[in-house]
Amino acid sequence: METGGSLVQAIRKPTLTPKAIIHQKFGSKASYTVEEVEEPTQNGCPGLAILQKGPCLYRCSLDLPDFTVVSGSFKKKKDAEQSAAQIALEKLGINLSADSPTAEEAWRELIARVKYIFSNEFLSALHPLSSHFKAALRRVGDLNASVPASVIAICDGKLNNLCKIINPTVESHPLLVLSYIMRAAAGLPELVVGAEGQLSIWRKDPYPPNVIESSISQQSDVAESITIMAIYIPCSPEKAVEPVILNISSTGYYFDVIAQILGLSDANMVLVSRTIGKASSETRFYFAAPKSYPLDMSSDLLNAIVVPFGGPLNARASSLCGQDIYGDSILASIGYTWKGQDIFHEDVTLQSYYRMLISKIPSGVYKLSREAILAAELPLTFTTKTNWKGSFPREILSSFCRQYRLLEPVFCVSSIPLKVSSELSRSNNKPGVSESADQEREYTNENESVDVDPKLVVSGSSFTCEIKIYSKCQDLILECAPNVLYKKQNDAVQSASLKVLSWLNAYLKDIDMSLEKEKQLANVFDIKFYRQIFFKEVVKCLSVCNCQHNETLGRKEPELNGVVENDASYINIEGTDSDLCPSNGSLLCVCYSVSLVTKGELQKELLESIEEFEFEMGTGAVIPCLEAVVSQMSVGQSACFYTELPPEDLVLAAAKDLANALAFLTSPCCLEYSIILLQVTEPPEDRMEQALFNPPLSKQRVEYAVQQIQEFCATSLVDFGCGSGSLLESLLEYPTSLETIAGVDISQKSLSRAAKVLHSKLVMKSDFDAPCRSIKSAILFDGSITDFDSRLCGFDLATCLEVIEHMEEEQASLFGDIVLSSFRPRILIVSTPNYEYNVVLQKSNLTSHEDDPEEKIQSQSCKFRNHDHKFEWTREQFQHWASELAVRHKYRVEFSGVGGVVDLEPGFASQIAVFRRVFLPEDADGLKDEDSVWQYKVIWEWNRRQKRW
Repeated sequence: METGGSLVQAIRKPTLTPKAIIHQKFGSKASYTVEEVEEPTQNGCPGLAILQKGPCLYRCSLDLPDFTVVSGSFKKKKDAEQSAAQIALEKLGINLSADSPTAEEAWRELIARVKYIFSNEFLSALHPLSSHFKAALRRVGDLNASVPASVIAICDGKLNNLCKIINPTVESHPLLVLSYIMRAAAGLPELVVGAEGQLSIWRKDPYPPNVIESSISQQSDVAESITIMAIYIPCSPEKAVEPVILNISSTGYYFDVIAQILGLSDANMVLVSRTIGKASSETRFYFAAPKSYPLDMSSDLLNAIVVPFGGPLNARASSLCGQDIYGDSILASIGYTWKGQDIFHEDVTLQSYYRMLISKIPSGVYKLSREAILAAELPLTFTTKTNWKGSFPREILSSFCRQYRLLEPVFCVSSIPLKVSSELSRSNNKPGVSESADQEREYTNENESVDVDPKLVVSGSSFTCEIKIYSKCQDLILECAPNVLYKKQNDAVQSASLKVLSWLNAYLKDIDMSLEKEKQLANVFDIKFYRQIFFKEVVKCLSVCNCQHNETLGRKEPELNGVVENDASYINIEGTDSDLCPSNGSLLCVCYSVSLVTKGELQKELLESIEEFEFEMGTGAVIPCLEAVVSQMSVGQSACFYTELPPEDLVLAAAKDLANALAFLTSPCCLEYSIILLQVTEPPEDRMEQALFNPPLSKQRVEYAVQQIQEFCATSLVDFGCGSGSLLESLLEYPTSLETIAGVDISQKSLSRAAKVLHSKLVMKSDFDAPCRSIKSAILFDGSITDFDSRLCGFDLATCLEVIEHMEEEQASLFGDIVLSSFRPRILIVSTPNYEYNVVLQKSNLTSHEDDPEEKIQSQSCKFRNHDHKFEWTREQFQHWASELAVRHKYRVEFSGVGGVVDLEPGFASQIAVFRRVFLPEDADGLKDEDSVWQYKVIWEWNRRQKRW
């Protein structure tokens, strides 16, 4: 679209939300009431007898002067409010697209807004800008009632939005707003005055005394003076960043104090940056405008441009702010807010300055979220929500985008049916998300968990996530399309987010890398980025960030003169070896401290200490030298080692006493780490198994059961301790002779999941050649496997895989007696962990499958594989238990297993007993009616003849 000079010409402009339009038209007369509601849940599983807890939903009632409307139910309160506003607009006959103002209309509204701001009414309003006006009335001499235009620009959001409609480039050039404000003021000569070449505006006629008296009386009593700590950042990188004190008088205007420190006689020439960090923060840069500020006062509003300052750029301030800052500047957290008439203020210390500095890259954000600047690192992989500590990757990525004034990242989650995902995982090619996806949805909300409609996703699907990042002008900056499949949507989203963060981390630390290295890095992380836009929106802000690694304070790095010899030297481990040692995947808890020490340890300055710090071993969640030392320790031991200094910004961000830390950094020194290993939590059993076995033991057990089904031509199977139905679900993927399947468990939550899984497999699959087409009926029971229920008597095959170890040994024996004497299946398969194999699992490296398990066997005692296991048997114990049961109940028993080799120590990882019933003449009588016992509760039942399902 062409952009001429006419004001009436339409341009691209932001669309106002329904709620914003309602506010424009009704203001405080519009009242929103949000309430939590309960609605019937759709569990997608007809016949499920377990009450399902639905999501928390909200409904909004909007009261307007003439009518009231009520929204539908939504997961988020804000969505309910917007829905109610939308309904109200439809009732009012207002079209959203037609209601958005044109550039000419926005210009007229801007002039009207400036006129209102200088009205008597506004002075009494509860608004941050009105507080500035009241403070300006206390200024003496010619400055009395003079308000800096930069204050109006930063405090009035409506005014800024109108400027964006007039000219969208305002988003990239915030100071352009000043031109529009001054031009609007020039259009109101009867009301306001703005001196030519100056950045201040005042009323032509003074406020009436009663208006002033009424407004001033609204302010509460405050202290005579306020002392605020701020940071002075010189324009010259050769000069040090220093703390300054702002002494604000209760009868003065804080802009005048800032102007004085900047060496300005007129506070009206103080420019203000946008906020640093959180949108609600009042932390901003204050800097001087040139003596003759080059305002663009042309009549062409649409094509107004930012005239270059011509002054020296403050590189350090600009990189931190993401906006051009000129000359010396002050970083302070002070201003007026909506919460009251009094001035808001917080101290900005040197430590907080350096923390802002390191938060410009993702690893710094993660370090700060853990409050472990000198120990934590952004992990290399996302494993589990339980083991991940600190801000999650998705949260960090959203925070990064907000910090660089980008749009919220867009997450495109795709679900791929199990059959397709299996083929893709075996293929050497990257899966095509758009071609193989069963469903694709976009998510842009920061804290909302990613949910895919269960009606549209076949159970057992795998998930991928593509991420796109756009500029405020909606230009695509970056996209990431990983070729990895995940079982859970959240894992796909978090892992893709971590890929983007890892790439950003590596790139922003080396923005001058060669094009070849740049291309290799992008390929490693599945990143495609648009270099020119990325440099404009992100890298431009960090073009001087390398200074933080070389001359943070304008000083040369001191020579270490052999204080340390390598990355981690002089390691000293003390304490008795407790045999509780960490392995990759373990969750560790340590107590540590980090200190600056001079050569010979003559002096020491504590920088950082945490009494209980958790991290997952083997994911890169801590600095490499720390993990290397901890891997050599056992629980209860302590260690001390030394490392060279990291970049100074990290040291100063962690330092509790900046003066002492700075004194240490002027002489040869290093870091001393002191650690105590407090606790080691072994990784879950399934993760240990997956690291050593391919396919995993769980899949090998399923294949073993399938082999028995096919060999015996079994038509009915019951799974004792079926849990969430993993075995029954897996069996449906194999062609078997099974016609009836059943499951029993005591966990209703697990049974609920099992019902949904089986329902989706048996009902939603319409292809007639599916393996599960032979199944005619399925049923799930809630009950204890140590109780008898005659409905499960006489099945061809019964399984109890990795269940008995979760019971007490007496209960395991009771189960054996009940199932073989009462249920009497023709074949019973029981599996349980082989305790003797634990040493292989617990000493295995979870990131490597190449080591020989036999080489890892040691003659030491091992822990159980799972904290929930009540016992784990050796091969001899298991065979003794099974053999006695078989003799007692007239069964033959054979022993086998999966994982490992029978003739090599320590045998199979998962040992299996197969009981085969010995048929006798009396077995033909069967169960009599009077022997019927129903102790289980039917949770879910399915029959292929039930068409309605």
